[in-house]
Amino acid sequence: MAWTRLVVAVVAVAGLSVAFADDKPAAKPTQKEALQACQDLIGSWSGTGTPEGTREEKQKGFWTEKVAWEWQFKGDDAWLKAKIEQGKYYTGGELRYLPAKEIYQLTLTTADKETQVFEGTLANKRLTLDRVDDKTKQAQRLTYALLHSNRYTVRYEVKNDGQASYKALYLLGATKEGVPFAAADNKPECVVSGGLGTMPVQYKGKTYYVCCSGCKDAFNDNPDKYVKEFEERKKEKK
Repeated sequence: MAWTRLVVAVVAVAGLSVAFADDKPAAKPTQKEALQACQDLIGSWSGTGTPEGTREEKQKGFWTEKVAWEWQFKGDDAWLKAKIEQGKYYTGGELRYLPAKEIYQLTLTTADKETQVFEGTLANKRLTLDRVDDKTKQAQRLTYALLHSNRYTVRYEVKNDGQASYKALYLLGATKEGVPFAAADNKPECVVSGGLGTMPVQYKGKTYYVCCSGCKDAFNDNPDKYVKEFEERKKEKK
């Protein structure tokens, strides 16, 4: 009887150990891996901004801008950089992923050369980023809706102290330049980021593709590394 109880206890402990092993938390994504979810942003875009309000206010406040997103790399660090031309509110920014906090961080430069930092999460292809203005204590929110590889929108909302809900101030719609509005199936893959390759690069007699000038610079700096990673991705997909 004692031996039977011992066997049962050992089996129970072993089963508990297996359960704990199965419950091990998944490895946190790297900056590059997390930002690949925003790969559709890479490229040049034509944006059209429209303020909330009456028809007259919308027509009067209407504006257009050019936005160019590209990858940036430094060692193991990776982030997305945006350059905005003719922007009504912003001139550029950087989108990063913070593994320790498991959030995305968007740092923007305003037309007045001030820096604003928004932080938030990505879910269902919607990147929701928030900040609170130090001076006015106003809560501000930017929501990027990644609708399609060739289309995204940005909604800007604010909430003053004491208000129960956010109020939309403007909506920016962006369309990718020079790319037909269609799925990107069977298109070349960027050897660096894994996104849609649009620019050819040569190495050891072979042609590869990159998605932006940032990836092109990274590839030229260390082609062996990225070709190896690219070949490994191809094997995993088979």
